[in-house]
Amino acid sequence: MSTKQTPVNKNQTIELTFEDITHDGNGVGKINGYPIFVTNVLPGEKAKVKVIKVKKNFAVGRRLELIEASPDRVEPPCNVFYKCGGCQLQHMSYDMQLKMKQNQVKSALAKFAHITDTPVEPTLGMEDPWRYRNKVQIPVGEKDSKLITGFYRPRSHDIIDEMERCIVTSEVNDDLVDIVREIANELGIPAYNEETHRGVLRHIMVRSGENTGQTMLVIITRTNKIPKQDEFIQRILEKQPNITSIMHNVNPDRTNVILGKKIKCLWGEAYIYDTIGDVKFAISALSFYQINPKQTKVLYDKALEYANLTGGETVIDAYCGIGSISLFLAQKAKKVYGVEIVPQAIQDAKKNAKLNDMDNTEFIVGQAEEVMPAWKENGLKPDVIVVDPPRKGCDEALLHAMVEMNPKRIVYVSCNPSTFARDLVILTEGGYKLNKVQPVDMFPQTSHV
Repeated sequence: MSTKQTPVNKNQTIELTFEDITHDGNGVGKINGYPIFVTNVLPGEKAKVKVIKVKKNFAVGRRLELIEASPDRVEPPCNVFYKCGGCQLQHMSYDMQLKMKQNQVKSALAKFAHITDTPVEPTLGMEDPWRYRNKVQIPVGEKDSKLITGFYRPRSHDIIDEMERCIVTSEVNDDLVDIVREIANELGIPAYNEETHRGVLRHIMVRSGENTGQTMLVIITRTNKIPKQDEFIQRILEKQPNITSIMHNVNPDRTNVILGKKIKCLWGEAYIYDTIGDVKFAISALSFYQINPKQTKVLYDKALEYANLTGGETVIDAYCGIGSISLFLAQKAKKVYGVEIVPQAIQDAKKNAKLNDMDNTEFIVGQAEEVMPAWKENGLKPDVIVVDPPRKGCDEALLHAMVEMNPKRIVYVSCNPSTFARDLVILTEGGYKLNKVQPVDMFPQTSHV
């Protein structure tokens, strides 16, 4: 279909009133039902827009002038918000962000599962929705023969080097990135170049334990060795003596994947520790661990409430990772079985169970959709099944296996309302009814819920 059959043409300037916002933070305006997506506009706003891309079913525009501003528009505190791809909603009041995320969940349930009669609770937000991230991964580049660090511009690998501070990550992490970049600059350690596949420093990663104060630095390089390594480490320790661990990760491949498979400890311990409630966790450079520890406690408390454990239940945790939800549930359950496809995660889960003196857990490497039927064959009858899948949602075979096991309750922890709603169709067809839905804001200033 040619663009002439659409209500707008490329390079046309139009006035639009925006009625909605997408899951990735773009405003949605419509002409005769035809959607036009524009960044940096909020629902209720009116703007002059230049159309920059036209497709059969939608167009993309760029805001030229804001004609009418929303009362929920605020000044973003980050100096690179309009250039950076990390946050999408700093220009929206936090109250509005929470309402938007509640509406995202409602819309997904209506669109994909045709569920409109189950109330979606108001989103549980943060008192202070800044400086919440306990992990940062910053790419390293070069400009004018000097190292630069910063996040990428949206849909590019162009580093924004004028970023002063990242105000959604912890200050400790921010400080350490600056220190490492400055020392590497002074020692002449070159950045990795994606085009030539030469150079050394690819990324700087920092993890911190919110409740323990421990910090891990991970230096990610293309090369097996870091030039002037001993001096590099010594100078980092002089500037940041409270650091717990310095790790070296080697990623020699031409890839967008940040971490390679080879990792070694250069100084201190190979793990740092943190707590969620009363449960302690060992976190390695490669561990999956929730980014926002304050809200993780809120999320897990809610999962525990919905599981309604009295001490006599058998629980299965599919997609158990390093055992974070499993161990939280094990405090109130008779027995918790965890399954996860990543062997290192299961090693960490077992380590964490031992760390907390919990002997009522069992962790198995495997695909949940294959392991659970075997458990059923062996007579395992769970009272509760908990799932916390990746953004793509649950494997369909797993959903059918869950229905076959017939637990009294299923607690579904989701990071994608659309796939959550899609998966609900199979669960409701299997005889389950959606009782409660509680959004939790794990990533303030972003469009994720």
